[in-house]
Amino acid sequence: MTLTDDRLTREGLAADGTGRVLVLACGALAREILAFTRQLDHIDLHCLPAILHNHPERIEPAVREAVARAEGYERIFLAYADCGTGGGLERAARELGLEMLPGPHCYAFFEGTEGFLARAEDEFTAFYLTDFLARQFDAFVWKPLGLDRHPELRDSYFGHYAKLVYQAQTDDPDLTAIAEDCARRLGLAFERRFTGYGDLGDAMKRWIAASD
Repeated sequence: MTLTDDRLTREGLAADGTGRVLVLACGALAREILAFTRQLDHIDLHCLPAILHNHPERIEPAVREAVARAEGYERIFLAYADCGTGGGLERAARELGLEMLPGPHCYAFFEGTEGFLARAEDEFTAFYLTDFLARQFDAFVWKPLGLDRHPELRDSYFGHYAKLVYQAQTDDPDLTAIAEDCARRLGLAFERRFTGYGDLGDAMKRWIAASD
């Protein structure tokens, strides 16, 4: 299995079909999920393209289609939060009998959803990056917003933000430097928080235990 951030962004990652349990996930979470499942032959990982987050209305139909096409699995777990679907993904998970991740988005569950939501009112001027988004900043933010062609739009998009918060899943100095450069490009103060895997880690441990 070849794992590149560009592939995870644009194409996702297909399961190899050898496991009894399937984790259906956002491509932005592939590295983190593989940290738990890489050595487990009975669990397959199928990632949908991470770029779907730029069109959240497409996430629920893509999940439903992927579940409909998944054959031969005893259980399927859904490694998505709500991700801008307005509750649609939660309704789909309930209809399909899938357990999904808690919270509104990955920024919440990496920090711990309960704590993140408790301080959200005090951080409404924060712009968040994860490890994946630090690597894919140009593909997800800079180019889609046209800032590569029209940097003068920066104030229109980010004038109400005060800082960029980098939620680090791994202790990687190179990624920290990339995230700090993203803050510089956006004209924002920089803050790094080491979150590890947060609620995703708890969910993966629970799913692995349930699949044994």
